[in-house]
Amino acid sequence: MSESRSRRPEVVSSEEWLVARKALLRKEKDITRARDLVRAERLELPMVKLEQEYHFRGPDGEMTLLDLFEGRQQLVVHHFMWIDRRDEGCPSCSMLVDTLGDVAHLHAANTSLAFVSRAPIEKLEAYRKRMGWSIPLYSSFGTDFNYDFQATVDRSRGAVQYNYRDVTALGGMWAEFVGDLPGESVFFRDGDEVFHSYSAYARGTEAVSNVFAFLDLTPLGRQEESGVQGWVRHRDRYDANEIVALQRAPERRVRA
Repeated sequence: MSESRSRRPEVVSSEEWLVARKALLRKEKDITRARDLVRAERLELPMVKLEQEYHFRGPDGEMTLLDLFEGRQQLVVHHFMWIDRRDEGCPSCSMLVDTLGDVAHLHAANTSLAFVSRAPIEKLEAYRKRMGWSIPLYSSFGTDFNYDFQATVDRSRGAVQYNYRDVTALGGMWAEFVGDLPGESVFFRDGDEVFHSYSAYARGTEAVSNVFAFLDLTPLGRQEESGVQGWVRHRDRYDANEIVALQRAPERRVRA
């Protein structure tokens, strides 16, 4: 659902607002309970043992998928999208890295986090330097990793599955689309054996964005047009004048 940047809210008394807020709270609690049930089912998902050993390039050289665990039992991989036509990282994926805090809390829960991209390591390192990130990016360039885990669509590689369906059957832009798409994959380690436990794609990845979580609390929401955050830029490409214009656009005009 698209969200207007020029919402005109109805102004009510505190008592009337409280009635509306409690009605919404009941629905929010229903969603929380449903989310708890889904989370419990996710814990019970079976796993697939990986027979292929995947290799990556990082800032310090070659690594395996097992290495990315850094000795911990769980690994979450964010499939960092690379946009070929612009030869740079995806603005939304970059926003996620920008807003990532200290991962010590994940580590305390025996879990590692890695950002893996299809781009060559030289391009990733140049991009990481441009963005000023300390967190490493790992390259899966020249491997099957992105294709095996549905993070890249490319008919020439036989990779046409995304979000567990054949995208070429959708027609339209999907018939010819080649490139990366958002995704998260989760792996579990038992000794030196690695298992694939979960992957999520498309809107299934929204849970990892704290930007969305904060905006979902606001009257203007995510400020989407046709499901796209048109305001999202690389952080070094936000123009001050443009930001002022965007901030003026959703000015609230209250009506009594």
